[in-house]
Amino acid sequence: VFYNICVKWIDITEIWCYSLKFKNPSIKVVISQYVKRQEGESLKISTKGRYGLRAFIDLASYGTEEPVSISSISSRQDISERYLEQLMALLKKADLVKSTRGAGGGYMLAKDASQVSVGDVLRALEGSMEPASCAAFNPEETCAAEDTCVTKYVWQKINKSMADTVDGIMIDTLVKMSRTAGKEESDGKETDLFG
Repeated sequence: VFYNICVKWIDITEIWCYSLKFKNPSIKVVISQYVKRQEGESLKISTKGRYGLRAFIDLASYGTEEPVSISSISSRQDISERYLEQLMALLKKADLVKSTRGAGGGYMLAKDASQVSVGDVLRALEGSMEPASCAAFNPEETCAAEDTCVTKYVWQKINKSMADTVDGIMIDTLVKMSRTAGKEESDGKETDLFG
């Protein structure tokens, strides 16, 4: 029995795992497209995900009764209207928001905030939320080292941790946190709504 371990970053999107037995490249693990990683940097979600989530929380906070205009979200969140339009189009395509045209028009949530997770929003904006993709767990791909490579379990656990985290945080929780954030700063107390 031999084990494969990752020993070197080749470029910003690929990891080659080397077999300890044969000392040859045996498996290629491709990091999902939304992750931009260079040696020494942490995994990052793009501005699409970060700004889009902020805009969605803003919409959930201010758009419960009537549509919210792009310009009002833009002024509160300091995000350009043009970029917000692009983000809202992605959220609308994923059936997370709906739009109303005309005077008094804008955007509203398509579902109650308690039914939408951070993962739902980020996947609509970024695509897959898996930081690591491994051919061993994808039926459409093949891997020569599938039976002997143990790094696949590392990627599986990382992916599950990411999914559990983003799927376990609901938008209504973040709305509550945003409403108490200003109060916490003024009274010096910190509240952890995640438990």
